[in-house]
Amino acid sequence: MAGQIVKRGKRSWQVKIFMGRDANRKQKFHRKTIHGTKKDAQRYLNGVLRQMDLGIFVEPTTTSLEDYVKRWLRDAARPRVSSRTADGYKALLDRYIVPPLGHQRLDRIQPLDIQEVYGQMQGSGLSARVVRHTHAALHNALKQAVKWGLLSRNPSDFVELPKVPHKEYRVLSPEEAARFLKVAATKPHGLIFELALWTGMRPEEYLALQWSDIDLSKGTARIRRALVRHKKTVQFEEPKTARSRRTVYLPQPIAQKLKAHKRKQAAEKLKFKGTWGPYDLVFCSVEGTPLSIPNLTYRYFRPILTAAGLPQIRLYDLRHSCATLLLVAEENPKVVSERLGHSTVVLTLDTYSHVIPTMQQAATARLEKLISSQEDANESDPTVTQVQNAG
Repeated sequence: MAGQIVKRGKRSWQVKIFMGRDANRKQKFHRKTIHGTKKDAQRYLNGVLRQMDLGIFVEPTTTSLEDYVKRWLRDAARPRVSSRTADGYKALLDRYIVPPLGHQRLDRIQPLDIQEVYGQMQGSGLSARVVRHTHAALHNALKQAVKWGLLSRNPSDFVELPKVPHKEYRVLSPEEAARFLKVAATKPHGLIFELALWTGMRPEEYLALQWSDIDLSKGTARIRRALVRHKKTVQFEEPKTARSRRTVYLPQPIAQKLKAHKRKQAAEKLKFKGTWGPYDLVFCSVEGTPLSIPNLTYRYFRPILTAAGLPQIRLYDLRHSCATLLLVAEENPKVVSERLGHSTVVLTLDTYSHVIPTMQQAATARLEKLISSQEDANESDPTVTQVQNAG
């Protein structure tokens, strides 16, 4: 028998359901004490059997959300993601989710409980972006709970998330880009920023470039890793996505400057022979160690912007500028997407949607020119004129 009801007291019934056998062939049972009538017990039994038939029944757990989060971080998150990402998950969950919900049993967390927490976060002045980042961490944790058989469904699937206000990127115009490159060519570490603008690489990508990634004869650079700084440690990790592993072609002037840069670096390497870092980096400190993005930004990048009379954009905006300039120049979006290492062309077009009106305007002008040229050709063709007159 799959299930049975045994009377335990005046208004107490034990529901016992056979759940199969474990790895040692020992029988497993689900037991639940129901206080009420026998009909209440039968109703519970029927509900469990129906869930078992549908494959959605989950054995109730006494594990709290707080204890589960600790286990998830230890056994699932940290082995799979970078330490920086895992620490980010932990910080968000410990700060915003565990205090209000951590004491509750994992299997009793409801969508409304999560929705209320998100509402309180916004009510306290936190941005929609912070709420969404917190949701991403919680959703990943509860998704794993479903895989582990601790939950029948993910309650975070059923909440509404706040909309993140659209933010326009401040990018360099063609004239501003030319000014920037002219000044950068005369400044320390200026070659880094020239390469960034020409290639659209992420800062963590071009700061992780090694000389083995550069083919000066072909004028190419291979992106195979990213520089990650976390808690005063430096690591080289896999790029963000599979498509982030790519080869970028370099403009000839940049390839020539890299050759000169390599010769200069070789001289510095001899000077600091005893302390030179083992990384073989293209761009590094005077002792061969990885550069810091904040230090690079404040000490070298911003002075170049000031000298060129340009607004104080972010270092990452050189990547956005590269993409925008390519799209404005009517480059195929797929080519731009591949250059940037985006996962899909859709991501590229969504990210740079501000360029779409310009592209549409240019497309309309080209279509108008094409049709107008055909109309002019028809007017000058006597055969077409005779047909029109005959009609």
